[in-house]
Formats: sequence, C-alpha cells, structure tokens
Amino acid sequence: MAELAPLEIPDNPRLTQNLTYFARALRKAGLPIGPGRVIDAIRAVEAAGFTDKRDFYWTLHACFVSRPEHRAVFAQVFRLYWRDPRYLEHMMAMMLPAIRGAQEDRTAQAAEKRAAEALLDGVDRDLPEIEREDEGSEIEIDASLTMSSEERLRSLDFEQMSTAEIAQAKRMLARLELPVKPIPSRRGRADIHGARADWKRTLRSAMRQGGDIRTLARQSPRPRWPNLVVICDISGSMSQYSRMVLHFLHAVANEKGAGWAKVHGFTFGTRLTNITRHLATRDVDAALAAAGAEAQDWEGGTRIGECLHAFNRDWSRRVMGQGAVVLLITDGLDRGDPQALAHEMQRLHLSARRLIWLNPLMRWQGFAPKAQGIRTMLPHVDSFRAGHSIASLEELADALSRPDDVGEKARLMATLT
Repeated sequence: MAELAPLEIPDNPRLTQNLTYFARALRKAGLPIGPGRVIDAIRAVEAAGFTDKRDFYWTLHACFVSRPEHRAVFAQVFRLYWRDPRYLEHMMAMMLPAIRGAQEDRTAQAAEKRAAEALLDGVDRDLPEIEREDEGSEIEIDASLTMSSEERLRSLDFEQMSTAEIAQAKRMLARLELPVKPIPSRRGRADIHGARADWKRTLRSAMRQGGDIRTLARQSPRPRWPNLVVICDISGSMSQYSRMVLHFLHAVANEKGAGWAKVHGFTFGTRLTNITRHLATRDVDAALAAAGAEAQDWEGGTRIGECLHAFNRDWSRRVMGQGAVVLLITDGLDRGDPQALAHEMQRLHLSARRLIWLNPLMRWQGFAPKAQGIRTMLPHVDSFRAGHSIASLEELADALSRPDDVGEKARLMATLT
C-alpha cells in the first residue's frame, strides 16, 4: 500500500486553525472525531480547494460524517461556523428561550441547539479570530432555574435535549427500575404455612410410616415470572426516542432483582431485528453499538404490519410463552394495508399477557388518533401511554403494577366512535 505524502500545511494558517476548531465543535456536539479525521480534512481541503462553498461543505462532510443521524448536527454547525458572519450572536439567540411555532421541524431545532452549545463551549478561551460586529458589547444571560436540572429533564422531550442533557438523561435512565409482580401458578411448592394441602407429599410420607397420616403437608403457589418483550420502532421519525428507550431497556435487561424471567428486544423499521443477545453486554455503549450494527434499517422507512407479521411468524412462540408482557414503541405512522396491520396486531394481542403501546406523539396536547395506522392499532392494545420523556417511562412502572391500567386508550377510543 502506497504511503501518504507528507502533510503540507496550507499557505494560510488561519484555515488550519479554523478547521481544527470546527472539528472540536463537532466532537462536542456528539460526532466521533479524532485527530486522524482532522488531518484527513486538511488534506482533503488542500486537494479540493475551498473557493466554492458547496464543494467545501461536501468535502468536510465526507471527512467528518459517518452516521446518518450526524448529518443534521453537521449541517447546523457548518452553517453557524462557516456561513454566518455573526454566528456568535445567532448562537446566543439559539440558547435563549423563544416561542416557536408548532409546525417547525423539531429535529432541526434539536440539531441547532446541540450545534450552538458545542460552539459556545469554550468560546472565551481559544476562539479563532473571526470578524464580527459589536465586539465590545457584553451579553448577560440569567440562567437561574426554578427547579433542579434532573427535575426539569424528567419532563423534557427526548428530541429537544441538547448533547449534555442527553448524556445526563441516559444516566438517569440507567437508574430507573421496572419491577413486575409474579404470576400465580398452578404448580406448588412446599410451604408449612401454605393455604392448600399437598396430597401427593402427604401420601408419600404416610407410605413410609405404615400408611398412617400423621402430618398434613401443605403447599403454596409457586411464583412464576413473565418475560418482557420490547418491540421498538427505529424509523426516521422515531430515531431519538428509540435510542433513549433502548438505553432504558438495557438497564432493565441488566437489572438484578427486577423479576423478569428474560428480557427480549426487537427493533424494526423496514425489517425486524432481534437484538436480545446484544442487550446482555454489560457496557451500554458497546451493547447499543452492536445492536445498531445488527439493525441495518436505522432511520429508514416504516413497515409496521410486515414487521409484526415477521415477529408473529418467527418469534412469537419462542419468546411469548409463560404470559409475556409486550411493550410496543412506535408512533404508528404506517401507510401499509390497514387490514393486514389489524390482523397482526390482533395476533400479537392474543399472544401477550398485556400489550402496552408507548407513543411519543402523545407529547402533543390534544392528541387525537387521526392517522390510519394509529386508528387501526389502538383497539388491539391493553394500554396506550406516552413515551417521549423520562417521566413517561417512570409512569410505565406504575402502569405495570396495575393490571387494569389502560392509559389514554379509553379516552381516544371514544373519539373513534
């Protein structure tokens, strides 16, 4: 393999300095960028030139972006750093509270917030010399909060979290518990205080003592723990929510004493993927990286009916025995055949002890089941709940302890009639 030519620094050292700082901002915004990629970017810019903005953008994009979910963040950091001459003022405005219309793209807002945070971090220490107006003006921001950061994060939408907030939310999710009560079984175990007689053991004892029954053996029901089966949508509209839910699922799968017999995890977008074995990895980052490599349809389309058909056909009998509890995490935005979707949802419902649907669209006040997919799926679930924040996942634990919990299903079903 031919060796690379020695790195030649461009004539203008300011460009190298700005490229280095730009890479540092991307890394703070969550992109995995090391020194090697910075050197590659300098080589690429040296070879391609930087007179054309579009060519310059895609040259750096090729060097720094390796995952689809990083594209929006890269675009915002690039726009703020290279295109806007007053980018500092723009970033400050992004960090201040603002009233935004409900129709704005929430993914773009989250990416802008992460980009602004990344570029503001350390801006006073080693910011490259960039011409900007009102250099002598001083901006003061009152960042006082009326509640603790954790309390605020509990109700914050996953999609609207910054990089630092996402990291803190993941630590909070790792501490959450999802306990479950045992299922009464017809099988018994020896118990001197048991409520029912154990005739087999009583007669065996009598046979050893000449046929006389001297003591009556007693037994109590043997506790049986159900399986937890999580089927998580990883399509483009569910990307940020599914990542946070999978962090929570990893914590539940590795929690000792929670009571679940086994935790099974499945992801789906355009196809179904079993990620159960990856959840057994103790390190959460390694587990989710392996799960992401296994599932090739991250941030793709959605085929809910086809993926549920694959689950019912290939996995239902293997993982749904002993009265499994099923968590279905999806927004229900499906454009497939509604009759096929209804049939697969009915099969899933009949196979599960309880089927709980977590939908992040419940974050909207006044949510109504107007989409065809949601209207089709809703009648076939036991409980319909929100799944967009830490608080909603905490409420899930309470819902599991109440067998009669239906969440918002009753209210929404009334709107369908």
